[in-house]
Amino acid sequence: MRHDLSPLYRSMVGFDRLFDMLDQAARVEPMTNWPPYNIEKMGEDQYRIVMAVAGFSPEEIELVQQEDVLVVSGRKHPEPEGVQVLHRGIASRAFRLTFNLAEYVNVKGASLENGLLTIELVREIPEEMKPRRIEIAAGSGTTPIAQIGQPKQVEQAKAA
Repeated sequence: MRHDLSPLYRSMVGFDRLFDMLDQAARVEPMTNWPPYNIEKMGEDQYRIVMAVAGFSPEEIELVQQEDVLVVSGRKHPEPEGVQVLHRGIASRAFRLTFNLAEYVNVKGASLENGLLTIELVREIPEEMKPRRIEIAAGSGTTPIAQIGQPKQVEQAKAA
């Protein structure tokens, strides 16, 4: 079922990316559920993705963040010569998961321990993007906008 988002485009400025993601979500193939993972909120601006990747080594897993997309992929090395697997209960198929990250969310680190891949994320809003309070000047002591940035003339006292 497709929804027409054009009325939202007309009344909401700067939300193009959100609308594009909603539009893509309607067209994307069913999400894979392997390997299983959790997304956890650790604090106000801290997140963690924990993935069960039993049997994979750090060299077989790749993490790539490009702008606001994190791609986690894994590919097992080929079985060594002469090994015959009689029963395969540990999955060894390749995987690729994509996570859309909010603005200013970056990967701070990753670790693999006991078959769990832990990816630490943090939102770091640049100082110039944080809300700031602006003082309002009162009265006639304000400088007209036309004079802002213009050099001031300084009168020099005449020596008597």
